[in-house]
Amino acid sequence: MPTVTLTDNTGETLDLAAFKGKPLLVNLWATWCAPCIAEMPALNDLIGREGELGMTVLPISQDLDKTGKVVEILRRRKLDRVEPWIDDQGVLGMAYGGDLPVTILFDAEGREVWRWVGGNDWSTPAALKLITEAR
Repeated sequence: MPTVTLTDNTGETLDLAAFKGKPLLVNLWATWCAPCIAEMPALNDLIGREGELGMTVLPISQDLDKTGKVVEILRRRKLDRVEPWIDDQGVLGMAYGGDLPVTILFDAEGREVWRWVGGNDWSTPAALKLITEAR
């Protein structure tokens, strides 16, 4: 798992390494990315099912220095479970390629299990089967 510190609109920080010990589904997205926005409702629903899934679901915006825009999109689209975490240095976007959205599943040891490039409907049975591979 990459070492990166995320920030939110209030200036709070979150170290990605803090999630080691539990599977983590990371989704890299941006407000200007139509496929990203299309899959956000399914990710919002997955966040509500974290206990059942046995993992954390963490969408991370790649909108550099645009926290206000991220918060506005989340509010306007009623994505109330998605927190406005931003990779303000673009570390993850560079590490995992420039095409968004990118979804990466890490196991409890922080090892990458798989990477999905492009949009997906994360609510389908096939997608849920993929997601549970790290348990």
